[in-house]
Amino acid sequence: MILPIVAYGDPVLKKVGTDIDKDYPNLNELLDNMFETMYNAYGVGLAAPQIGLPIRLFIIDATPFSEDEDLTPEEQKALNGFKRVFINATILEEEGKEWAFNEGCLSIPDIREDVNRKPKVTIEFQDENFAWHTETYDGLVARVIQHEYDHIEGVLFTDKLSSLKKRLLKGRLSNISKGKINVDYKMRFPDQKKKR
Repeated sequence: MILPIVAYGDPVLKKVGTDIDKDYPNLNELLDNMFETMYNAYGVGLAAPQIGLPIRLFIIDATPFSEDEDLTPEEQKALNGFKRVFINATILEEEGKEWAFNEGCLSIPDIREDVNRKPKVTIEFQDENFAWHTETYDGLVARVIQHEYDHIEGVLFTDKLSSLKKRLLKGRLSNISKGKINVDYKMRFPDQKKKR
């Protein structure tokens, strides 16, 4: 089932998510719905707060990035088929020299900005079977993980922009929260209790 994606301005997007355990109700159905929702919106990642759930859960399928012709064959290979579920994640370390990359977010449609992040990340998490993993990623995979991880920490990519950029975007962000935007996927707007 395709779920509405929560728009910028909803308080759930600013909450730090809570851990879940294997008794979380209907988890497999939730994961299926999240993947279906993400694919319907042409996203590569989706965090539970973006569908209104303040829990530490996000999903990633970076495969669409593998078709980027600007990437090296090694980078394309790393992204192709990279599909993961991250539950109760904690970033242990971020390493390297920060680099800028143009990011967007399904909760903030039609706004893309350069965000600086470190290129390498070590993360501890549980998979959909609640097995623990500690893994290190770099490049675009690391960036997608950092972006989605920020969601379960109550942080949006716009929070990482300069105060000048934030001021320039204020009107557009306000319009998103009021539902004054055209999107081709279902959204829930905080200032308008209507769905699209």
